[in-house]
Amino acid sequence: MPRPPFPTKRRAADLAYDAIEALISTLRLEPGSPVVEAELVELTQLGRTPVREALLRMVSTGLIDQQPRRGLLVSHIDLADHLDVIQTRRVLERLIAACAARRATAAQRQEIVRCAEKMMKAAARGHLEDYMRADHELDEVNHQASQNHSAVKCVVPLVVQCRRFWYAYQHEGEIAEGARHHMELAQGIATGDEKAAVHGADQLMDYLERFARRVIDS
Repeated sequence: MPRPPFPTKRRAADLAYDAIEALISTLRLEPGSPVVEAELVELTQLGRTPVREALLRMVSTGLIDQQPRRGLLVSHIDLADHLDVIQTRRVLERLIAACAARRATAAQRQEIVRCAEKMMKAAARGHLEDYMRADHELDEVNHQASQNHSAVKCVVPLVVQCRRFWYAYQHEGEIAEGARHHMELAQGIATGDEKAAVHGADQLMDYLERFARRVIDS
């Protein structure tokens, strides 16, 4: 039986993870900066236990480093490693797109196109925050629709790394192009066309790779 398209209740630790992830990916928590649990509890308005659980997950995925005598630090952006991040993400995104095209509910197919449309509108206005918010929403629907928990678990830290990289070097990016590729992915999933969905995922990864190479070569 397929999962409900939009869960009505999420664990506090998941909410804490999302909130801290947003702080890291938008560089409000800068690379190399110390992670102070009490500050995160105040920022997220969640308890110490869910915040601590979220931080442990981030240590395991490499978003946060645990160093002797220095405690927890936000991991640095590694330019040399970033192309490998994209190559690894490409394999997972192709799988997730194909699964979503096969398994998405009617409501999820409509929602993923709606998110892509929001990205297109935000890009046309040049509104970065709205664009990134819609991007995050599209990822969530896509991941739910795929019903492939293993692939989603592996891809989420890579998505955050790419989002953080993009924020750090956004002067090299073009959000209108990114929005177009997200729409291509969304339409492939919405129509149930696995080949088109995978092609959209590839186009999106090509865009991120071109962006990364411009940054690395500059």
